[in-house]
Amino acid sequence: MEQILVTGGAGYIGAHTLVELLSSGLAPVVVDNLSRSSHRLLDGVKKITGKDIPFYPVDCTDESGLKDVFSRHPQITGVMHFAAFKSVNESVEQPLLYYRNNVDSVISLLEAMHSAGVHRFIFSSSCTVYGQPEVIPVDEQAPFLKPESPYGATKQMSERILEDAVKAFPRLKVVSLRYFNPIGAHPSGLIGELPLGTPSNLVPYLTQAAIGKRKKLTVFGSDYQTPDGTCLRDFIHVVDLAKAHVSSLKKIDELPNRFEAFNLGTGKPCSVLELIRLFEKETGVPVPHEIGPRRPGDVEKVYADPSKSHRVLDWRTELTVAEALRDAWNWEKEMAHETH
Repeated sequence: MEQILVTGGAGYIGAHTLVELLSSGLAPVVVDNLSRSSHRLLDGVKKITGKDIPFYPVDCTDESGLKDVFSRHPQITGVMHFAAFKSVNESVEQPLLYYRNNVDSVISLLEAMHSAGVHRFIFSSSCTVYGQPEVIPVDEQAPFLKPESPYGATKQMSERILEDAVKAFPRLKVVSLRYFNPIGAHPSGLIGELPLGTPSNLVPYLTQAAIGKRKKLTVFGSDYQTPDGTCLRDFIHVVDLAKAHVSSLKKIDELPNRFEAFNLGTGKPCSVLELIRLFEKETGVPVPHEIGPRRPGDVEKVYADPSKSHRVLDWRTELTVAEALRDAWNWEKEMAHETH
């Protein structure tokens, strides 16, 4: 059976993608150093799918460790690379950590793939590559402006490395998926976003404030040039995002260019305050929150033009932001139930 190496498979988006790979008849192999993730999500994937997944606790900057995994699994025909640090805020405070982890891992993985004769690479990129775009909604032709954070810079650099690699390795094909704002959890309530310590993403912080785990949610900035003064984002259900990876893998061999980038978003902007209100409406649970100062590294507004993904990958979002918030809340309650 065709195997796919999934780096960071014990993380939030990686775990949801494992479910979609298995339901498409593909066999994932997971590499994850568990520094920002947990076996908890892999256990959840097993409960959802009933399948065991080979797992290796290897760091993606460890080229020899990666080569060992490829040698044990000669059936691997492609790689999905999720293993990266992703907090904008933390990247501002610890830029070297981010450059070392996020950029080195891409290089080590490409070297190991080349040695193993594996030529299909799906890269987990981000809308942060666009900086603060001049034209919104943003499409894939938008220029890379100066990134607002070291995290965004690592995604820009990684894409540059991948573009250069396809020129140097004639068989390599790369799809770079530029995520907008993944939120939500699997509808089963068995896997979801599992922040270790204080969440750096909005929705887990919101659900933790709603359940009483956090005192309140701070909304960073209310003086942006947006309808209600708070940042505008493009929130996408994580299950839709996971399905886009499977679509990319199915289409990669047909793509005319050996490096192709795709925006993954809904194309519909939603502000931070709108999101809070929508959560309260959908769940009936109030979210204690306050307005705070702007946060370094945040982009004022960004949302996708996803038409290229619709056209080329035959993929579009099927789930709503309201459903994502309900699923995130069910997952939060599930975790609270487990700890009591």
